This record gives sequence, C-alpha cells and structure tokens, in this order.
Amino acid sequence: MYLATCVYAVYDAVTRRCTFANAGHLPPVLVEPGDSGQLALMLDVPPGLPLGVGGEPFEDVEIELPEGALLALYTDGLVESRDHPLEEGLNAFVRALGDAPPALEDVCDHVLNTLDTHHGEDDIALLMARVEGLPAEHVGDWKLPRDPKSVGRARELACDKLRAWDLEPLCDTAELLVSELVTNALRYGEGEIRLRLLLDRTLVCEVWDGSFVQPRRRRARDTDEGGRGLQLVGLLSAAWGSRRTPRGKTVWFELALPDGETEPMDAAEALLSLF
Repeated sequence: MYLATCVYAVYDAVTRRCTFANAGHLPPVLVEPGDSGQLALMLDVPPGLPLGVGGEPFEDVEIELPEGALLALYTDGLVESRDHPLEEGLNAFVRALGDAPPALEDVCDHVLNTLDTHHGEDDIALLMARVEGLPAEHVGDWKLPRDPKSVGRARELACDKLRAWDLEPLCDTAELLVSELVTNALRYGEGEIRLRLLLDRTLVCEVWDGSFVQPRRRRARDTDEGGRGLQLVGLLSAAWGSRRTPRGKTVWFELALPDGETEPMDAAEALLSLF
C-alpha cells in the first residue's frame, strides 16, 4: 500500500476566503500583520486520513485571510528530525515565521537558515504566499437565469467588461469560451448560473452552477456535430479546470493578458482545427 499526505487549498481573491482540505498533512501556518509585530499561528484544519487509506470523506474548512498576511505550506521534512520531537520543530517554525522579514524570498531564506534543515533525513518543501484581495473594479460578477438567452447575455457582459478593461483583443476568444461554459451549465448543470471575470496577472473566467457533476472532456469523432466544447476551451486557454463548491461546481479558464507582441490564437482557426 502506498500512502501520501496532502493539503489542498483554494483561494478566492474576491472574498479573501481560502478553503482547506487536509489528508494527514501538517497544518498550514498563517502569519498575520499587526501593529506590534507579526503573529504566526497554525490553522485549525482537521488532518483527515492520508491519501491511499480511503473509506472516509475529507472535511473542508473555509477561513477568511487578512489582507497582507502570509500563508505557509510545507512538508514535514522542514520541521521533523530525529534530534527533536515534531512539536518542537513546529514551534520553532512558527517562531521563525513570526520574526521573518517582509519580502517573500527573505522569509524563506530566514526560515531555512533558522531551522535545522541540513539533517538530510527527508525532502524539504516550503511554499509561501502573500494574501492579496482583488479590488472591486477588477471583478465582474453576474447571475444568469436558466434560459437559452443567457448564453448571448453572458457574451455581451464579458465583452463589455473586457472593453472597459482595455482588453478588447481578448474579446473574440473570451466570448467563444464563455459561450461554451454557459451552454454546458444550461445543458448539464442545475440551478442558477453565475458568471465571474477576474482581472489579475491573467484574465480568469468562472462559470458556476448547482450541479456537482464534473465536466468530462471527450474526443469527438469527425462525424459528430457537437462534443468539442471542452476541447476548444483547452486549446484556446492558458489553463482550465473545475472544482466543487458547497453548492455545486465552478468551471474556469484562464487567458494570458495581451503583451503587445504575441497575437492570441484566432478563435475561428482553432474551431476549424477540431474537425
């Protein structure tokens, strides 16, 4: 039997809320900024069973993270050693984070230099993230009824928002992919549909619905009239995926922002290439 521990986190930059699920891993650590210095604390995320054991569902926990806080994810090789108990290593890690300088790279260097990381007993991984919320003007958020007219309305809303963000070169691609996701939500989903655009280092589009059934990408035959929607999403986007929510699922795609040099793939050509 093979076992592995894992901690899984999904961060929503609009609400600054992060959902955690834990499979036997050590808890994440949050470093909160304060007037009298930084406060580092281990988050109360139920550990669950390691991957490979099976038989038990994983409990998820949603936590609102303060603006400017640091989130630390790490492996046990960083804090566990034959020379001291695990709890002692965890406490030393928390203290090191509380005394760390502000820059992320400096935080990592400080932690690695402070702790005993040269024992060579296990691999070491340390992932640090700064919590930053998206400003309201970088978010487009709409609810759509379960009506075929919502597909056209979604295209219109997306293009209007992209023009307002001076991202008109992305309109054709975004319009096509938004159509695909909203159509799938109408055809295979349940309940109200929600469309959300997020402008950050990339453009992220999310389509939410009330069904827990995850989308399944399939390869359509040359004679099929449909079935190419998710193939098209995968071809035209920088990344895409889906995740469950407490009330259904979210399907998303990501587009790189125009850099003035690289032309986005032509949507019509991409569509024709699937036949």
